[in-house]
Amino acid sequence: MLPLRVEHADEMAGVLDDPALHTYIGGAPDTIEELRARYRRMLAGSPEPGVDWLNWVVQLRADTRLVGTVQATVGDGVAELAWVVGAPWQGRGIATEAARGLVAWLGERGVGALRAHIHPEHRASAAVAAACGLRPTGRWHDGEVEWGRGLSGRPAGPSGSCR
Repeated sequence: MLPLRVEHADEMAGVLDDPALHTYIGGAPDTIEELRARYRRMLAGSPEPGVDWLNWVVQLRADTRLVGTVQATVGDGVAELAWVVGAPWQGRGIATEAARGLVAWLGERGVGALRAHIHPEHRASAAVAAACGLRPTGRWHDGEVEWGRGLSGRPAGPSGSCR
């Protein structure tokens, strides 16, 4: 994982250009210019006091190609997690490895309460969440199932968005 930079948009636009990646999250692939603008906003940080946006690109070890992203929005001791891996690299455990790395990094910094919102039909993301120790909480948010670990009845958490 590498800390996100605006320059990553050039390569990531190609990684994220498959409309199938948006089946469960909605929207459409960003152009390079749109992705650069989004990365600038993300790097500027959350406008919400006490909320941090943490963003990385996922790079293959073998050939240094960028293949996805992992993100955490952290506030009030809760990290909202998100991940995406480009379609050609899915099914190889890359998202699981990156998400587990993010969870370990957060844990080293004292963030143990984790949350992710996953479309109920998105089995691959549910498998990543489960591999990170998250479980369905029974709560829903915008048509997605909340998965969590260490939440102990906490409220909805940070409202900032990495998107």
